[in-house]
Amino acid sequence: MWGCRKMKRPLDFLCSLAGLVVLAPLLLLLAVLVRICLGAPVFFCQQRPGIGGRPFLLCKFRTMTDQRDLEGSLLPDVKRLTPFGRFLRSASLDELPTLFNVLRGDMSLVGPRPLLMEYLPLYTPEQVRRHEVRPGITGWAQVNGRNALSWPEKFRLDVWYVDHRSFWLDLKILMLTMAKVFRREGISQPGSATAEKFTGGDS
Repeated sequence: MWGCRKMKRPLDFLCSLAGLVVLAPLLLLLAVLVRICLGAPVFFCQQRPGIGGRPFLLCKFRTMTDQRDLEGSLLPDVKRLTPFGRFLRSASLDELPTLFNVLRGDMSLVGPRPLLMEYLPLYTPEQVRRHEVRPGITGWAQVNGRNALSWPEKFRLDVWYVDHRSFWLDLKILMLTMAKVFRREGISQPGSATAEKFTGGDS
């Protein structure tokens, strides 16, 4: 556990603020490139569950087109993910705007990844414990396999983090994240553009 857990939020605030200031030119450049390559809107925004399952609006750089079939339905993710979008995801550059979510207090730098609101009723009592802490930009599951893991494996790692979180564990996760991003490991599940849909329980 954090020896001084009250410091986690101030550190998140200061680190995200510093990151946004330092990365401002890159954020602006990426916004322009997304607008040119993918069109408007530049950001993909969606409600996600935060601490206690309370919803917040998460925003990332857009990585997919809005291509639809003849019936007006969106094409599968794998067909809408462009080479530029795939690059943004593989380098985790699409995640940079979530620093604003950390600054606002919706998220932490480290914690279980915020998933979809529709998954909330599907969790087992043990899995729902992942919402006992703020969701993170990166987490224990991300540095131990990311999207290449099965859902039960991810949730076990998320709950393990909830029970063992500490300043030193967070620091370790941040360092491992930088190495994972550099190697671009575990970006998607086999045969999927990102991760397969969670269908509930231990499936």
